[in-house]
Amino acid sequence: MHNVVTTSHDLKALLDWYEAMGVDCAVDAAPQDRFAESLRQAQARQKVRPAPESQQNRSSSPQSPSPRPTPAGASNQSHPSSNVAVHNATGAGRPGGLPTNAQGAVENARALALQADSLDQLRQTLAAFEGCSLKFSAKTLVFGDGNPKADVMFIGEAPGRDEDLQGVPFVGRAGQLLDKMMAAVNLDRSNSYITNILPWRPPGNRKPSLDEQTLMQPFIHRHIELVNPKILVFLGGTSAQQLLGSKDGIMRLRGRWRTYSIGGQDKRQRDIPVMSTLHPAFLLRTPAQKRAAWQDLLEVAAKLDALG
Repeated sequence: MHNVVTTSHDLKALLDWYEAMGVDCAVDAAPQDRFAESLRQAQARQKVRPAPESQQNRSSSPQSPSPRPTPAGASNQSHPSSNVAVHNATGAGRPGGLPTNAQGAVENARALALQADSLDQLRQTLAAFEGCSLKFSAKTLVFGDGNPKADVMFIGEAPGRDEDLQGVPFVGRAGQLLDKMMAAVNLDRSNSYITNILPWRPPGNRKPSLDEQTLMQPFIHRHIELVNPKILVFLGGTSAQQLLGSKDGIMRLRGRWRTYSIGGQDKRQRDIPVMSTLHPAFLLRTPAQKRAAWQDLLEVAAKLDALG
């Protein structure tokens, strides 16, 4: 026998459960099978993806042994990121690249982002941008918060429910924890700047898709250039992987200094030190990992002192 909502008490309990699970907005009038949609997108990408050269020549040339990968070092040294290539190549950062129409969308986003000469202009550009479907399911544009001339810039994944309602990043429970973490190393929103790689909330707080991340990357890259901080802190695996061009998980990325490059072409290139750490939302679910995040913040504080 199926469970049926028959009383107002049952209905309220169901709505409370929906809200707790992040299901607090209707995206469409009818349910959508997102698994089938993801499969269709994967099949479409497979059709436009050229066959690997090794497969094309397999029948005519013997297979040569692949070189052994070089083991990654275990030292806490600065590692360069691949974001320069990501910003200079269409569809970079994604396996197999993007379909032609998506490549055009990314190029359009890059051109729009480069036209912004200030944070206010970038905000206006994002407010007028209609190339990302997340805009139409979100309530507000969540741009940034804090001091735009700060020495340290925190970048998370995407807004949540509270952020979507207020239009300010990191104001929910995770944001309250972030404020406490920052205060422990003498940082707050008056001497730091906070934003996300995406300015709109994904429905139900789902993880942003690779297409969405790639499409919006030119905007967060320009955001970083305009703030021009001394240090970047990437909060969580999604922002760290996307901005560093890495497939490693956050547990491998955190705790080590890397660099993020801005400028280039007609502007002077500058490498910004990057510390990746655990997202506050993850720490709320896994309090035992707060020690690791604390170590990362101590590294940030020491680097700030060293840079002066």
